[in-house]
Amino acid sequence: MKARYVRVSTANQNVARQLAKSYPDEKIYVDVISGAVPFGERPMGKQLLEDIENETIKYLTVENVDRLGRNVINILSTISFLTERKICLKVSDLGLESLVNGKPNAAFKLIVSVIANLAEMSRNNILTTQRQGIAIAKAQNKYKGRMKNSFESDDSFFRKHNEVVKNLKKGTSIRDVAKICKVSPSTVQKVKNRMK
Repeated sequence: MKARYVRVSTANQNVARQLAKSYPDEKIYVDVISGAVPFGERPMGKQLLEDIENETIKYLTVENVDRLGRNVINILSTISFLTERKICLKVSDLGLESLVNGKPNAAFKLIVSVIANLAEMSRNNILTTQRQGIAIAKAQNKYKGRMKNSFESDDSFFRKHNEVVKNLKKGTSIRDVAKICKVSPSTVQKVKNRMK
């Protein structure tokens, strides 16, 4: 069976671009999670790896390399896992496949290594820019973030995530609550942990 893996960082991002070239016979796996989270720790990433272990998936497509992650080591270890199991990975925007006639494609490995490094560098630049912006906002007394080591009260926290709490109390799964409330699964998990 063929599969397509789609990842967006936040629920308000659209997956349509990544699904534009999908085929009816593909099984679709969609994660709404940061690229910094290792592939095997993402809900659908984990499910995909389990399906590969169970030999139900033989071919995997991603739109671009950074859908696998934003950390070089994690991206390369995911690709290595796939290669060891003879899973052909296609990166659509490159038009390249990891295996050619069942053997590793050297050009794919070289190009993906470079792009994985660029993806990690891009994420680091975003974080640096964010920290600089926060520092400037703090200097101008405009920063509204929570003070370091402060703690948000349960009342305030649950009010902010009222819909998430309601859906969790109904027994809705974390993934479904994230979709319904348009938040990340990690936020839902945080609410669930705090409810305990």
